[in-house]
Order: sequence, then structure tokens, then C-alpha cells
Amino acid sequence: MRNKNMLKTILLAATVLFAPWTLLHAQQELKLIYDKPAADWNEALPIGNSRLGAMVFGNPAKEQIQLNEETIWAGEPGNNVPKNTYDKIVAIRKLLAEGKAKEAQDLSNATFPRQAPDGLDYGMPYQTFGSLWLNFPGHETFHDFYRELDIQDAVARTSYKVDGVQYNREVFASFTDDVVIVRLTSSKKNALSFSIGLSTPHKMHALTATKKQLSLSGTSGSVDSKTGKVNFEGMVRPALKGGQLTVNGNSFDIKDADEVILYISIGTNFNRYNDLSGDPSKRAQTILDKALRVKYDKALANHSQKYQRFFNRVHLDLGTSAQANKTTDVRVQEFATAHDPALVSLYFQFGRYLLISSSQPGGQPANLQGIWNEKLSPPWDSKYTVNINTEMNYWPAEVTNLSEMHEPLFSMLEDLSLTGQESAREMYHARGWNMHHNTDLWRITGVVDGGYYGMWPMGGAWLSQHIWQHYLYNGQTSFLQKYYDILKGKALFYLDILHEDPSGQWLVVSPSMSPENSYLPGSVGVSAGTTMDNQLIFDVFHNFIDAAKILGLDAPLADSVKATLDRLPPMQIGQHTQLQEWLEDLDKTTDQHRHISHLYGLYPAGQISPFRNPDLTEAAVNSLIYRGDKSTGWSMGWKVNWWARLLDGNQTYKLIQEQLSPPVGDKGQGGGTYPNLLDAHPPFQIDGNFGCTSGIAEMLVQSYDGNIFILPALPDALPHGSVSGLKVRGGFEIDMTWADSKLKTLTIKSTLGGNCRLRLAQETNLKSDLMMDIAEGENQNPFYRVHPIKDPLISAKANLKGFKLPETKLIEFDTKAGDTYTFVNQ
Repeated sequence: MRNKNMLKTILLAATVLFAPWTLLHAQQELKLIYDKPAADWNEALPIGNSRLGAMVFGNPAKEQIQLNEETIWAGEPGNNVPKNTYDKIVAIRKLLAEGKAKEAQDLSNATFPRQAPDGLDYGMPYQTFGSLWLNFPGHETFHDFYRELDIQDAVARTSYKVDGVQYNREVFASFTDDVVIVRLTSSKKNALSFSIGLSTPHKMHALTATKKQLSLSGTSGSVDSKTGKVNFEGMVRPALKGGQLTVNGNSFDIKDADEVILYISIGTNFNRYNDLSGDPSKRAQTILDKALRVKYDKALANHSQKYQRFFNRVHLDLGTSAQANKTTDVRVQEFATAHDPALVSLYFQFGRYLLISSSQPGGQPANLQGIWNEKLSPPWDSKYTVNINTEMNYWPAEVTNLSEMHEPLFSMLEDLSLTGQESAREMYHARGWNMHHNTDLWRITGVVDGGYYGMWPMGGAWLSQHIWQHYLYNGQTSFLQKYYDILKGKALFYLDILHEDPSGQWLVVSPSMSPENSYLPGSVGVSAGTTMDNQLIFDVFHNFIDAAKILGLDAPLADSVKATLDRLPPMQIGQHTQLQEWLEDLDKTTDQHRHISHLYGLYPAGQISPFRNPDLTEAAVNSLIYRGDKSTGWSMGWKVNWWARLLDGNQTYKLIQEQLSPPVGDKGQGGGTYPNLLDAHPPFQIDGNFGCTSGIAEMLVQSYDGNIFILPALPDALPHGSVSGLKVRGGFEIDMTWADSKLKTLTIKSTLGGNCRLRLAQETNLKSDLMMDIAEGENQNPFYRVHPIKDPLISAKANLKGFKLPETKLIEFDTKAGDTYTFVNQ
């Protein structure tokens, strides 16, 4: 029988087990803890080093460690750009201009059918490697069970007792040795007897066993028109202290060992999106042989030290409560009704842990499931969906001080700016580069999922914003130079495809859509001049113009872009006093669609500010109210950020409560959080984790509006706390404490120098030896430049009541690079 004792007993046992890892209060807050094994994948615990990922189940009798490698995808190199569709796109545009929306949608659907037409694909799925299995006869009956994921050192641990013997497991994906390492020990000598096996769902595979190691080789799957050509090989090498290892077919039997350490290495033939000439066996073996030369204690210390170089940059303390003494699954179950501020900080840091563990420089960017996927055909193929999800994965990168984790996304953008030239040229007869709403390992840029979901030529526009934002946070001109052509290519594409709307007044993208939403019965979504498109192009054009000026390049082209920019439609406030989603006033107050794409201008962009644009802010509030709170997991994560930008801390916290609640069902708008803290769309998508993490940061500091706003949306539920290491634009790092909902101390480190402008609550009275001035006019720090927008068009039916602003003040002071400035609120 499983032990049902109180968690205090479990924690006491764990303290003994994991010495010297004593469960001090501060450390306990950075652990996911459980008193039973994982019943399914959504209770297993994720570990990863970006290239390799694993889910650890913690079952005493039959341990499963499900394994992933970031480049095991179905298919082979090749783009999915269709031929001879330009005339059809022109025809769709013409139908839209004539007001024939249904006919335009029908033609879009026929041109790009829901199922991939012959000779094309709609994207390849990310696929699992398989699983390692450890079978312990006689361990079906156990007690004193304890399981944890320690995100302070990136290690998963399990302990339990059988017949008075304590068994311990420790698992991590090494950041330094690039293998997954499993250490098994017991409190009694010669007590480890178990079998080791490998399995995979891949049809094409082979298992072999030598006297020293198990190997599983295989080839990825074939889908649509693409043949699976990613060859992979995984190897498991046991290292024993005491006992005996014997080969049993394609598995190992271990008997009477004192300690066993398993080293798991995986290699593939993938070099680049268009190059599969690698040798998977040689790669895996080389990594494995090198890892075996490092003693376990040193390997663990090196792994945690490298991980902590990133993780330890930010600390967050939001207080604690009695809930923190419960297991993590219970805390999630009770979070909506129990005060548990420590779970918010744990969830925040868990998001940072996931980003560090799934997106390291030199690797692939985090996909829809990061790097954790147990299937050959996962939901939505676990691809890169770029009409929100991939971008959301990287929202925490800059503000939570993980700028390096952004690099795989920039590397993918370099590839897409090449493959995307084909779709720009063939489909639109345009210069530059383009992609639609999805891509994969092979960097496809054509339409995916047919003419309803896929007719959205804006994916590259959104992804390219990450280049500009990284520059604003880090200020490296060399970085801007490296990626300048990507920004230029996007500007060229939209310069070529913008067309006059029927009124002749505005330039719009047509055909396009407001992602995944419709405005007429019969799933009519294809449209012209959607609000999100206009907002995205506003940013694309300004990013290019600013980059060209900084680098002293392309002045004539920048002038042409400026002239085109002036003809983009303004945002509009519709008849329901809402921010219009489409060029026409077609929004419905009953629409509760998960995508609220027209609020891109509020977040992640900074085009709508409560202080600069109160009417648009009020309209954005109304749009959010109409859509409702409860939705898919990632959608609620986005709403956390929006409500923080709207300066409503209590509503922000309400959405965090919605996000950190168990999901309801497997479909529909019932998102939330699984027991292992992974986001439920449902099913699992990692973007909600990252979105909510960035939203918690946005609640504490904002820097998009020409200043650094300190505690802009602090909820009543979090009156006391501290944070250190948050990063804002202009290279500033922020440490602060607050009590009774008021700022107490503030420390600002300047890495780039320049003017530091703060927005503070009116009653704040900062004291220091520094000369501070009341801020007036626009911030002269170039990283805080705000581009003014056009006045909105307002429907005669709108009923604006005014947006109430908090009382604040602006102060500023000059900084020097490398200096730190400390203030006390008196």
C-alpha cells in the first residue's frame, strides 16, 4: 500500500535522503513535490538540456523515462510553397474588394484545401525517440514515497522504501555532458536488482545489446508527400558498483548492485534544415564516451553550475502560506480558493526553468511542446505555430533575464528569411521573404492547414519583432547588423503586397485574416486590412526605419517605407465601444474566441498605452470583457499580460488563478495547468507556461511606454514581496522590495548607461544621494523611443466613459554603464 501519511513525514524522509540538499524554506519553494508516482504523462516531470528532453514518471516497480531529441521530426528537407497560386490570390483579393467575402473564402479554401494537396505537405510533426524502462521485481508494494523536481539545480529525484530498504533515483539532462544521467542507489548493499530496456513507437527501428550498452536506432516517420529521413540512434551505458550485469536478448539484467549510473546518449543525422549528412551513431557514441570519463559528482556539479548561471539571475519572493506545505498537485487543485502566493513564484520560476531547458544557443527553438513529446503524431504536430504560440514561448526571454535563450529563434529566422523568399516570390510576386502561420524543422513557409487557418501572410512579421526587442533590451549594434537583412526583407515584402482598400484611402494586406477567427457565418475569415495586420506592419516598418538609421543604411528605401507607413489604417473603436478586430465594424459581443489578435497592439506591442491612448485602452478593456476570462491555457496566459498592461492588478491575478487551475475536459475553452505545472491548452502546450511567466513579470515592471513603470499592476493578493534581476529595455536590471502594496526599496543596475526614467505611484518618495529630476517631454534615451500612432476612428454608436488612470509621477536621472543606483521609499 502507498503511504498516506502527512507530507511532513515525507519531507522529513526526503531531508535525510537528499542530504546535503536540506529542505530549507527557500529551497522548498523551488521544488515541485509529490507523494505518489505519475499516473500519466501529465503528471511526469520534465528535464532537459535543450537538445535532449525527458519525462520522469517515478514509478517504483516500472520506471519510465520518456525521451526526446530536438531534431527527430518526420519528413525530409523541402519547402511547401505551391505553384501557380498567385492569380488565385489576386482573385481572392478582388472578391474581397467587391464585398464578396463568402466567395473569397470559398476560393481560398479551394486553392488551399484543408488536407495537403498532392505534392505538398502542411508541416511535419515533432516525434518522440522512445522510452527507457527500469523494471524492479517486488517493488509493486512500497511506502514512504517522495518525488520532486528541483528547479534550483535542474534535477528530478524519487525515493521510496520496500521491505525497510530505501531506494533513491536521481535524473538530470546534463547541460555540460549532453547526456541524460540516471543514478540509482539504495540504503542497503547489493539491493539493486532490476532490468533495463528501450522501446519506441517508430515503425522503422532496431534494438541491439552488447556486453556494455543497449542501442536503439531508427528513422523518423513519413507524412503526406515527405519521406521520413531523420536517422537517429540512442545508447544506454550502465556503470555498476558491485553486482552483475547480463545481457537478456535486447535488454539488460542487473543483479545485487550497490549503485548503478545510466548514461543515455542520442544522436541524429540532422545538420541543418537542408542537410542530413550527419552520422547519428558516431555522434551519440562520441558524446557518450566523453561523458563516461566524468565522475558522477563532478558531472552533477558541472550541470547544475551551468544551469544556475542562467536561473539564478532572477529571484522572486511573493510570500508564503500553509499551502506551501502541500504537494504541488494539491496546490494546483486548490489554488483558485486558497491563498498560495508561493505557487505563483514557483510557477514563474518553473517557466524560466522550462525556457532554459528547451532553448539553448546553438539548438532548435522551443516548439509547441518545448522539447517534451511522447507521440509520433502529437497535437498540432508540435510544430512552430507562429500566429501566437512560438512568439509567446519567447516572451519571458528578455524580461526574465534569459536573453541567450532567444538565440535559437533568431537562428530559425535566418533560415526562414531564405526559405521564405520562395513563398514571397512564387505566391505574391514580391521581394523580401514571407511565411504564413506555421513552420517546422524544415523551415516551410507556404500555407498550412488550408485556406481558412493558413491564409495569413504575417508570421514573419510577428517573429521579426523579437529581433528588435532583443536589441532594445541589450543595445548591441553588432546584433542589429547581423539580423538587419531579416528586418529589411520583411519591410520589402509588405511594401510590395500592400494594396489600396476600396475607399482608396488606406493601404492594406489582402487576403489575410485575423488569426483563426471568423466574422461571417459559415466560417468566413479571409479578409483585408485586419487590425492585427495593420499593427504588425506598423512595427515592421518602424523597426526597419530605425535599424536603417542606426546602421546608416538604405536611406532611400527607408523614405519609401515612411511614405507607405503613413497610409496604414488607424485603429478603430466600434459600435460596441470595442477595439475593432476588422477594418469594418463586424465584432460581436457574444464572440468568445480564444484568439484576440487585435490586442497585439496592447501586448506584446506597445502601440496602445493607458497614458497616451485612453480611448483605445478603454476599447481594449471592453474587448477583453466581451471575450471572457476562461479560455485555452495559452489564451489565458496572454490575458495575464493584457490585464497587466491595463494596470488592473486584481484582474491580472484573477487570470493567474484561472491559469493555475486544473483543466476541464480535453477540448474547448477549458484550459489550465496539469499536476506537473505544464500548461493545458488542453492538451499540453508549453506556450501558456511562458505567457503566464511573462505576465507575472509584466505585473511587476513595464518598460514599453518611454519609461520604467515600477509595480504597475500589483494585485491586492500580493501586498508583500521582492524581486531581483528583472531586465528592462535599455539594459537596466531591476531589484525591488515592497510591503503593504507600496514600494520600499529599489536598485537599478545600468549595463548600457543613458537616461533612466521611472514612472512611480504618486505617493512614492525615493531617497538617495543621486540628483533626480521631474521628467518632461519624451525620453531622450533612444531605447525608449515611442512611435506615435494615428488618432483612432470612433463609431458614432460608441459610448466612451473614460479610462481612469492611476496617479503617478515621472522622474529621471542619468546613468553610467556598470553603475548601480539604490533608492529607499520614505
